[in-house]
Amino acid sequence: MRGPVRRFRALPLRSRLALLVAAAVAFAVTAAAVACWFVVKSVLVSSLDEALKANRMDGQQVSQYVNLRTGLCAHDPVTHEENPFGSSVQLVDRKGGSCLIIGTEEVPLTDADHAVAEGTSSDALHDATGSDGDQYRVFTYPVPNLQGVAVSAARPLGEVNSSLSNLALVLVFVAGAGVVGAGAAGLWVARTGLRPVDELTRAVEHVARTEDLTIRIPVEEDGEDEIARLSRSFNSMTSSLASSRDLQQQLIADAGHELRTPLTSLRTNIELLTRSEETGRPLPEADRRALLASVKAQMTELAALIGDLQELSRPDTGQHAGKAVIVAWHDVVDSALRRARLRGPELTLTADVRPWYVRAEPAALERAVVNILDNAVKFSPASGTVDVRLADGALTVRDHGPGIPADELPHVFDRFWRSPSARALPGSGLGLSIVARTVQQAGGEVSLTPAEGGGTTATVRLPGAPVPPPEVP
Repeated sequence: MRGPVRRFRALPLRSRLALLVAAAVAFAVTAAAVACWFVVKSVLVSSLDEALKANRMDGQQVSQYVNLRTGLCAHDPVTHEENPFGSSVQLVDRKGGSCLIIGTEEVPLTDADHAVAEGTSSDALHDATGSDGDQYRVFTYPVPNLQGVAVSAARPLGEVNSSLSNLALVLVFVAGAGVVGAGAAGLWVARTGLRPVDELTRAVEHVARTEDLTIRIPVEEDGEDEIARLSRSFNSMTSSLASSRDLQQQLIADAGHELRTPLTSLRTNIELLTRSEETGRPLPEADRRALLASVKAQMTELAALIGDLQELSRPDTGQHAGKAVIVAWHDVVDSALRRARLRGPELTLTADVRPWYVRAEPAALERAVVNILDNAVKFSPASGTVDVRLADGALTVRDHGPGIPADELPHVFDRFWRSPSARALPGSGLGLSIVARTVQQAGGEVSLTPAEGGGTTATVRLPGAPVPPPEVP
């Protein structure tokens, strides 16, 4: 059994569909043909029974063959040429005796026929085989006004069997033609219906062979079947993969560009220190300390850039969902404020922080808040003020710096994007990208807008509640 199943599964899909359609049609046609044959047989036999019942002999016709002294069959039987009933007729008495009165073929009688003669049965209807081997339909009935005698009329079933044989040949021919036609139709339907699947297969093979993600499968706009949905899903998948690959390539190119500057500067400073040692002409102590401070700052900048790249290299969704926990956002903001005050000791940071609990990744959320505050500290004028407020799930950080031009606002959350006026300042252009990513993963939204009177206001909104949810036991 497993062998045929394995061979069937090894066939192409269109061949399997054609075979399944042909098998289903064959089963249906065979069932219909068999049912039709039995229905026709029942109708023909019923018609024959009605004919036998319609040609009953009355008592006067039968009495001429009965002699009360000598018994049955007082005359010779009537031949078929003179037979007005179209059947062989026998007389049966209650003692089991019988004689042929019409026709030439004597059909064997059964107990049911004798029971009619005895008066214990009203009539009998059955099949019988004659001495010549032919099949007969036998109908036995009592004779009115003549007790102890019954008439048994028999008609050959050859006319019925001949019609059924012809019908069987027709049904076999029709069924065979139907199965062949169904197989051909199934193969055509399979080829037509699976044509989009073939196109999809060729497209997938093309992508696997050439890594070309620009290929698209044409889909009807109003198509809603499974093939159309599969084609749309494939097109959407290739578009997403192409976009992801472009973003990766862009990230690599931008990262290489950003890494080149600190690495070049770091290498230059180190080479200068090495050369001074090799030539035996050490640098002045002040210049040497300044050079080492520059190397330390460049290493710090390089480490921060690598950390930002690692943060952005994580998948956008799904992988870190399990690290999300209930976080006291106000505590995170307080911690970030302490770090921001160390980085801008000459600035005044005002804080109005109210309790708010959110579901997020603690480290990522604190990094996002720190990035927003660092941005405000970096662009604030000396002895300026940064206003921080957390209330009802909205964190606002307002600085009094130069602000962001309106034409630059759409780009502030892009990776490696830096305002022309800020390119001289330290930074990689990844801080706000990390903020946008973290806020999006936490189900919130972030925006930067010009503040009244100058400066910029950063707003972060996260879903949550002023009190922590109850712990689930």
